[in-house]
Amino acid sequence: MFPALFGFTGLGIVLLHGTSGFQWSELRYDWANWSWRELALFLVVMSVFCVALIQVIRPDAAFFLLRRQPELLVAIWIGYPLASALPQELLFRTLFFRRYHAILPGGRGAYLLNAAVFSFAHLMYWSWIVAAMTFAGGLLFTWAYRKRGSFVYAVILHAIAGNIIFAVGLGIYFYSGNVQRPF
Repeated sequence: MFPALFGFTGLGIVLLHGTSGFQWSELRYDWANWSWRELALFLVVMSVFCVALIQVIRPDAAFFLLRRQPELLVAIWIGYPLASALPQELLFRTLFFRRYHAILPGGRGAYLLNAAVFSFAHLMYWSWIVAAMTFAGGLLFTWAYRKRGSFVYAVILHAIAGNIIFAVGLGIYFYSGNVQRPF
């Protein structure tokens, strides 16, 4: 999983670097264009949703890492933002919108297309839960990137969402060991 993500990230970096008019400093634009209240609301809503979902679909997995392997959960919480959320946002938001803006549909169509591509990239998990959550996440992260104009905010939301997912036990669906052939 991670070698593929890092390989695609490397390719994305090369493509971004070659994108006409793109400057790396753009990643800092409007980096603080969000509020703590908005972030707190997202944290609460995401937590409540994920706890409710795990209780409905797999109560046996609820808070598994927190109960059984808290040191692994801490490692995920530290590593996930940098090793997963950051590269994915670079590829699925920055590269997608900066390099391919000319061929994207306007308005909501671009948001929906981006969320669909983001969800499609997670199909290797063969889970409707992953597909639905990554589609919804794709919409939210796209909103943070496009409407708020903040790559940093998209990364923060993505990191928080992923860390909550793993903390409550939904990480069992996003675990790279679940990737099946032909992937």
